[in-house]
Amino acid sequence: MSKTIRYTLCSLRDLAVSVGPFLVLAIGLLLLAYWWLDPNPPKRVTLATGPAQSAYEEFGKRYAKILAEDGIEVTLLPSQGSAHNLQLLRDGKADLGFVQGGTGDTKPEDEEKLESLGSLFVEPVWLFYREEAARKAAPAGGLNSLTQLQGWRINIGTAGSGIPSLMNKLLESNKVDITTLKTSELEQTPATVAFLEGKIDAIVFASAPESLMVQMLLQTPGVKLMDFPQSEAYSRRFAFLSPALLPRGVVDLAANIPAQDVRLVAPTTALITRQTTHPALLQLFVQAGNQIHSSSGWFKRAREYPNLANNELPISAEAERSIKNDKPFLQRYLPFWVANLVERMWLVMGIIIAIMLPLSRIVPPLYEFRVRSRIFKWYGQLRDIENRIESTGDNQALLEELNALETRAEKISVPLSYTNELYALRSNIHLVRKKLQRL
Repeated sequence: MSKTIRYTLCSLRDLAVSVGPFLVLAIGLLLLAYWWLDPNPPKRVTLATGPAQSAYEEFGKRYAKILAEDGIEVTLLPSQGSAHNLQLLRDGKADLGFVQGGTGDTKPEDEEKLESLGSLFVEPVWLFYREEAARKAAPAGGLNSLTQLQGWRINIGTAGSGIPSLMNKLLESNKVDITTLKTSELEQTPATVAFLEGKIDAIVFASAPESLMVQMLLQTPGVKLMDFPQSEAYSRRFAFLSPALLPRGVVDLAANIPAQDVRLVAPTTALITRQTTHPALLQLFVQAGNQIHSSSGWFKRAREYPNLANNELPISAEAERSIKNDKPFLQRYLPFWVANLVERMWLVMGIIIAIMLPLSRIVPPLYEFRVRSRIFKWYGQLRDIENRIESTGDNQALLEELNALETRAEKISVPLSYTNELYALRSNIHLVRKKLQRL
């Protein structure tokens, strides 16, 4: 068995030596490409959400749960709201965050650092008021204009939420002097408590209907939701606003809540990220967004969101690909880390193969040269012995030298496909011996 291995497999060593430099070059190029492309994302990412019991917090938990399936830990960073999230992104304290359109003034430098992963959902402006307070401002019916709020005690949200900025724009467009209002900027929970206790006449949220506070107030006796008959006009005046309709009975069909259609104005919330965030993470967040926000709801039809409309910042290339298309083919059948590595490295691997294929043509001649050189190197010594036959008289010494050469030739190991070269050498040694013996 050892002889069989020796005579048939010893060429693997020469093959390895011949292929070795090209293999090292290919591995080096792959490592360089891996370092440059950085295909695999970090395993931890920070998502700025919102106040406790807000829709942002609830959505953040859903994103964290979905990304955990692919081994990504999503750290949820509580905040005061949309405007605060935007500042956290600017300061680099968060990688991604929910930002509501129109609640913060974007700066020119934001377009160089931040980008959008698409619009996720609309967040209507929920202006809840107490019925007893409305009887004085609108004896004939409920509130339907911001001009009726003059003199009211109204909570317009925390400064970090961006709602104060939005309300100021809406009040200014209605020529309402904010100094005529008794405004406060309490957080959602204490503001709701004060509202229910009668210490505040109205309270404003800009939130998705998934907010627990919104759902609770919609079903609280003595609390009404303001109707915006001019919702279409608001959307024409402000690009970040869209008209929204809360259909009759959508909250509770049995109790007929609300009792009639309510027209609202709604900014769109987008998922904003820093441009330095790893592309693979962006792909995962967009895919998670497709799962979370594509279902039908109070203000949307199935698969209407996420979309690429109503964005104040540039759209990420990953968002454009992932929103318009299904999950990549490989990710449907392979673990995320494997599929992502192949998807982001296949082009480079193709280039490396294209470079290595022409170079690989050198391997067969190099391999052949290495094997045959073990035989051919003895021809020089054999030729030297033959040349000295005529010029020296010590033929016995030459014969001993020739015998030693033959002994070494017998120990040469070559693959079976090259044994003809070996036997040719031994035949030529025999011819020189015969010539030497004749003399």
